[in-house]
Amino acid sequence: MEIALKNKQIYFFLLSIFVGVMVWISPVPHGVDTQAWHLLAIFIATILGIILKPLPMGAMALIGLSASIVTNTLTFEQAFSGFSNSVVWLVVFAFFIARGFIVTGLGKRVAYFFVSILGKSTLGLSYGILATDLILAPAIPSLTARIGGILYPIVKGLAESFGSEPNSESSRKIGAFLIQTAFQGSVITAAMFLTSMAANPLIAELAGVQGAPISWGTWALGSIVPGLASLCVIPLILFKIYPPTLKTSEQAKALSKKQLKNLGKMKSNEWIMAATFILLICLWILGPHLGINAATVALIGLSFLLVTKVLSWSDLLNEKGAWDTLIWFATLVTLAGFLNKFGLTTWFSNWVVQYVSGFNWILGFLILSLVYFFSHYFFASSLAHVGAMYAPFLIVAIALGAPPLVAALVLGYMSSLFGNLTQYSCGPAPILFGSGYVSVGAWWRLGFIMSIVNLIIWLGLGGVWWKVIGFW
Repeated sequence: MEIALKNKQIYFFLLSIFVGVMVWISPVPHGVDTQAWHLLAIFIATILGIILKPLPMGAMALIGLSASIVTNTLTFEQAFSGFSNSVVWLVVFAFFIARGFIVTGLGKRVAYFFVSILGKSTLGLSYGILATDLILAPAIPSLTARIGGILYPIVKGLAESFGSEPNSESSRKIGAFLIQTAFQGSVITAAMFLTSMAANPLIAELAGVQGAPISWGTWALGSIVPGLASLCVIPLILFKIYPPTLKTSEQAKALSKKQLKNLGKMKSNEWIMAATFILLICLWILGPHLGINAATVALIGLSFLLVTKVLSWSDLLNEKGAWDTLIWFATLVTLAGFLNKFGLTTWFSNWVVQYVSGFNWILGFLILSLVYFFSHYFFASSLAHVGAMYAPFLIVAIALGAPPLVAALVLGYMSSLFGNLTQYSCGPAPILFGSGYVSVGAWWRLGFIMSIVNLIIWLGLGGVWWKVIGFW
């Protein structure tokens, strides 16, 4: 088995290189600079490697950077310029801050609190789970950490307390419904805040390059109405089309109260963590008016947690996800940035515009949005999808006449929402699917149905809301 796995990894690695080489040696299209075309070849090979995963994402990213330097496509200084990008460090700092929720136990306390209030019925219990996710989302950019590290253990514990076991008929008792609710809700909360999903800051960076700057407050203001609407509607629809056999859950309420009692009164570290969280939200909202960028705000919060010893330096060193993210995130920011700087994305947008230029901008943008959304069936990483397609599609949308801010935000929100489609589409998907409560067929069916619901809410109600607040 291990030999077969290694052979598969070698095959995928060679395939990534082969595709990159084929692009490199293919004729350079008219109007495209050779340097830009060569960088595209490296970028495609890197993205393909990230998708196929013959090596960890960070390793593939470093290999891509190395190739760009060795081939003289980028200088060393250019290749590592992304590591000084404030957006990259915003994500890294946010990972560290998220660790505070876990080590202090504040994340679990918040979850049990909402369940103890809303957990009288199974439907109410699902809203308690979503409320917890919504509260934690602005400060925890890693979906995997937020859902896999905090919510999943609680959901699984609740399901098992009702005798709902995975891979059995009892899975539909309550476990399958709660797993799907947590999953479908996670992509909505990921779409609602600039700091609630790792790829969101990258999106803001790419949008800014195209003349559509997005602040933390602008992102949240645009998402608040369609996001809350989706969070209200999704559990109701799941309750109808994928109902639990157990409708009441007084036991969950009692269990949560017991867990809260075991946790005791909030400890000093939890109070400090809560105060830091509130401070961060306030500064992220007021930052643009105070002249403080989001990364600086995160650094202030992290420094406070270190000074108060809520977090130790060892906690930061052991946060492997943050350091891994620093490598691949900075790499993709660099490669995508220079593709734009070298003019390739502009050339691509002009090429696509030739085929959709006859459309009204609303119809053309709708087609682009749907293609962007459902192409995620071919991706196993939201960030890889964003890195490969966001900037070109945004450029085309703006060229069609779509308001730049609305186009940037819609594609940005979709970059989280399309994570609901499959069991491999985003970080928490394999964790929740691996619990064994929901079959592959049900997962895909529910993902498609919920994606249609989300698209109607975000493009319909969202479009009206953006008009009201003057985004277009």
